[in-house]
Amino acid sequence: MNQPALLGAGGISFLIIYLTSLILIGWLGKRAQKENTLSDFYLAGRGMGLFVLFLTLYATQYSGNTLVGFSGRAYREGYGALVLIPFLSAAVGAFLIYAPKLFRLSHKHHFITPGDFIQYRFEDRRLTALASLLCIIALANYILTNLKAIGYIFSSVTGGIVPFAYGIILLALVMVIYETLGGMRSVAWTDVIQGIILLVGVIAIFFTIQTEYGGFTFIYEQLKDISPEKLISPNWSDKRTWFSTIALGFFGISIYPHAIQRIYSARNERALKRSIQIMAFMPLITVFFMVTVGIVGATIFPNLDRSGSEQITLLVLQDLGQRGAIGGGLMVLFLSATIAAIMSTVDSALLSISSIITKDFFQKIKPKVSQSELTRVGKILSWIIMGIAVYFAITLPQTIWRLLEIKLELLIQVAPAIFLGLHIKILNSKSVFWGMVFGTTFAVSAMVSNKLGMDIPAKPWGIHAGVWGFIINICTIFFMEKLSALKNE
Repeated sequence: MNQPALLGAGGISFLIIYLTSLILIGWLGKRAQKENTLSDFYLAGRGMGLFVLFLTLYATQYSGNTLVGFSGRAYREGYGALVLIPFLSAAVGAFLIYAPKLFRLSHKHHFITPGDFIQYRFEDRRLTALASLLCIIALANYILTNLKAIGYIFSSVTGGIVPFAYGIILLALVMVIYETLGGMRSVAWTDVIQGIILLVGVIAIFFTIQTEYGGFTFIYEQLKDISPEKLISPNWSDKRTWFSTIALGFFGISIYPHAIQRIYSARNERALKRSIQIMAFMPLITVFFMVTVGIVGATIFPNLDRSGSEQITLLVLQDLGQRGAIGGGLMVLFLSATIAAIMSTVDSALLSISSIITKDFFQKIKPKVSQSELTRVGKILSWIIMGIAVYFAITLPQTIWRLLEIKLELLIQVAPAIFLGLHIKILNSKSVFWGMVFGTTFAVSAMVSNKLGMDIPAKPWGIHAGVWGFIINICTIFFMEKLSALKNE
């Protein structure tokens, strides 16, 4: 759809300066490098304190999925999208269960990737390779969803002068440059700026919407007249899907590989625990505010198709600008926050995926390669991965929310290896491996069959195929453990 530019020449100039400053931070991160090793490049020398750790966790967890995809889902579903608050709260709860123990092990045994813990715990290369492969696929999908979001935003910011595809390419170049300069150190430092901008921007736009559109009561009345179906209480099937969505958050989001690497990067356990405690409040501030944007958008721009709903955040901003409710400064702030959220997620996922390929695969093939050479390989991989992701972000048609679901339905199959591996000492690697195989096979088969038009729902009985796969995964593990115990009697 044709839209006027959301920013004028001054606002666009500010964004260009902001993006250029990120490259400068990448250069400063390179200058601060202490040694040319994987630990220094991918974990910032394991020296992140509370302030940096919290903001990098916050900026990484809240991304284009939140600021674009969540609002789009709220537009389509109405108040049912409030499930997204416990969806992300569940991930914080999961951190509290496993992160402190994993942190202690990571510092003792010098883990770089999630696969390092799995290999240490189970001593099974098949299992480590499968888990690492699932992490790579999930991370690639994560990059993809956020690049799509950034394309929508840049196109709207410039009124189509910079097309969707060119916006993706431009920001992808900025991210891969500053990341390969300074690694995790540069990413974390940029996350500090991006996290602050994101938090301030989300709060500002929420209160502006409340003031301009008459508050929750008026919005409710408008929605009741325009789309009353979005106010209906969830039925049993909807409630099962809610439960399934929260399970994806607890067992999926909490083990994002880039989140695990931030656990490894903490300076000490106290800083890690404090960061997670502060993170517990962020879903209410960030997710709730963006769900409100989507619901407000449903009253202002009814009857958008699925693709149009993905741009609802930008359409609401445009409407506020035309009403005179926000000036150029606030518009720049919020759009900068949105771009910051996306970039902080993409750069983290890119860094993590290159570390997994380098450490869990390349180093296994060439174990005698030096740390400096491994770091160089990781940087080259970052460019290759970003190029592939840019191509698919431009060409694939799926909505941002559905891509997010697919990613978590695969990543959740790795959760038993981490959660059970940390807390059950007698767990056998063979049980975990076959549980992961069977769970992944079911999830992928159901999703592919549904995509091919077969009479198989993507959410059997209202529950994601990946959650069914997770249940099969867990059942397989305990069945094989019980069978092994009986054989040993």
